[in-house]
Amino acid sequence: MKIAIVNDMPMAVEALRRALAFEPSHEVVWVATNGAEAVKCCAELTPDLILMDLIMPVMDGVEATRRIMAESPCAIVIVTVDRQQNVHRVFEAMGHGALDVVDTPALGAGNAQEAAAPLLRKILNIGWLIGQRGSRVRTAPVPLRSGAPRQSLVAIGSSAGGPAALEVLLKGLPKNFPAAIVLVQHVDQVFAAGMAEWLSSASGLQVRLAREGEPPQSGTVLLAGTNHHIRLLKNGTLAYTAEPVNEIYRPSIDVFFESVASYWNGDAVGVLLTGMGRDGAQGLKLMRDQGYLTIAQDQHSSAVYGMPKAAAAIGAATEIRPLDKIAPRLLEIFAK
Repeated sequence: MKIAIVNDMPMAVEALRRALAFEPSHEVVWVATNGAEAVKCCAELTPDLILMDLIMPVMDGVEATRRIMAESPCAIVIVTVDRQQNVHRVFEAMGHGALDVVDTPALGAGNAQEAAAPLLRKILNIGWLIGQRGSRVRTAPVPLRSGAPRQSLVAIGSSAGGPAALEVLLKGLPKNFPAAIVLVQHVDQVFAAGMAEWLSSASGLQVRLAREGEPPQSGTVLLAGTNHHIRLLKNGTLAYTAEPVNEIYRPSIDVFFESVASYWNGDAVGVLLTGMGRDGAQGLKLMRDQGYLTIAQDQHSSAVYGMPKAAAAIGAATEIRPLDKIAPRLLEIFAK
């Protein structure tokens, strides 16, 4: 993979170079020391992936991500030495289309290959996404719904550009929104709690991490909170599971949507937002096949029109809507 590094710290650049050297197929094609230089370099030679720092002179990583995704789009991973201190900047960059975030590998900290492993794993995942190697075609088991009272659920999946899209969608819903909401966003578990707090503060809704064994419930927005998949069980509760192990992203939107199609007892809407790749498209199709309304974000309002495009291509979306029209549609559907 052809990789670019954007970082103003020579030690961080060297650490990234050493980490990438453990995978001979990776080639560093250019290094930029600030965001403005990165925008220029990317226009001249667009790499497969950019490892983008957040805090830099002249132009920071957030603005550089926004400019690059608008002018010379490519995959971007935020690399920072202090994710917790920069949590809001991270989500802002992801709102502009950055795919993920990872710590800068530590030089001289024990086993160098182990220190490089998280970065290399994320690059491997992105390589699969860039290659458009879709997940297997899924088939839903026969629904096994109990005789419990019918409830309402909004199942939402998002990836690149998702934090900002989720903020817009949730801001459009009232605190007394009558349906339960479960979110599956491609984000590392170390950032999930911070993202829930950020969304809760930004939207005014109660957003928290989903707990093992609890059911979705109205009045609370639940966010998948680990690197395992989240799925709905036939008893109506949520569970985290390592299976299937071959899914590129954890948590997988497809896995959750598939479980909703199989086991949800009540009304439901599936919503697939901005993101690179195809995750969620097959699961959304299963939800539609089971008679649920399904919505995909349109191209114009998507930071990255990958997942919604894949859903539209296979007829998984009953409706294709601009981001700002999705919340009003949900209110229309679930209005009492």
